[in-house]
Amino acid sequence: MSTRAQIRFATREVGVTFNEHPNAIHAQFYKHSDGYPEGLGLDISESLLDSTKLCNWEVEHLDTKHSDLEYIYYIWQAPQKTTWISIFEVRPFVDQVGECIFVGEPQELINKYKINTNNDG
Repeated sequence: MSTRAQIRFATREVGVTFNEHPNAIHAQFYKHSDGYPEGLGLDISESLLDSTKLCNWEVEHLDTKHSDLEYIYYIWQAPQKTTWISIFEVRPFVDQVGECIFVGEPQELINKYKINTNNDG
């Protein structure tokens, strides 16, 4: 089963909080599978921190809407400011607003969602 997500890029602006959907976005992409935070969220964070290449993103028109999304990501950027990420979990075919389940910088997302593969004990 695919976990579909949209990735939207927004500008950090005074008065716009990271835990709400912004009125204006500047680019939008679609990812058909692995859109959950432990997949796509980590990929985005690692790319922002060390320029890891991202794969299988489709460029979309800014007005494109999907009824089957499970996650919407916002990447908030502005010159001379740190990058932040917001993740909204939405219910496919019902709710495109969803609940904000994460707000933070890329390293915070990695700290929260990276599965510890070290088996010490």
